[in-house]
Amino acid sequence: MQVRTRHTPTFGVARLVLAPGELVLVDPLTVAATSYGLTVEVKGAGTKAVALCTAGAAGGWIDAAPALPGDLHLVELDGTHGWCLARLSWIASSSTVAMNPEAPPMKALFGGLEGFLNYAHGQGVVVLACYGTLDLVTLEAGEAVTIGSDHVVAFADTVQCRLRPSAADGAQSIPTGEGLVFDFAGPGAVLTQTRGPRRLTTWLRANGVSSRS
Repeated sequence: MQVRTRHTPTFGVARLVLAPGELVLVDPLTVAATSYGLTVEVKGAGTKAVALCTAGAAGGWIDAAPALPGDLHLVELDGTHGWCLARLSWIASSSTVAMNPEAPPMKALFGGLEGFLNYAHGQGVVVLACYGTLDLVTLEAGEAVTIGSDHVVAFADTVQCRLRPSAADGAQSIPTGEGLVFDFAGPGAVLTQTRGPRRLTTWLRANGVSSRS
């Protein structure tokens, strides 16, 4: 799979160019257009839905457009280590990349519960989207930082991390990350976004805006 991005950094769209017969995994809600004859099979439902897109004998392409305005980022996995991804940030990935929400890094953070992160490993390309502009935080060994969960896009599994409440008496949600922050320690990279999707939802509700308006 080759990825060509356009309209970045404000309204990023990723064109996924596939070889003949190549399969790619895509968030079905982001599929804006495809080449004629490309096969799309959706498995699962809701936030767990995945579109299996297969190119025909002549190859094909898919335009993936995130729901929120912002930048795109490509993570190249070489098999040496994986990445923890915010579920809402994942757009697409090569069929050779495995997504495992029950991997050891996830169990270390959430125990037996299902959280708002997924774990990508293997070899291939992962396409991520962010709300706003993407920032890269590179942590040296022993260097630490605290980041709100709503602003975390992804982080390498070489980074040590701890998930904790942002306030002792505030509301918290493991499935969404509400009321939680990450403490990260290097070495490794953390991808962040300058805007938070949950903050947008809170603003819309506070100002009387809903899907029924």
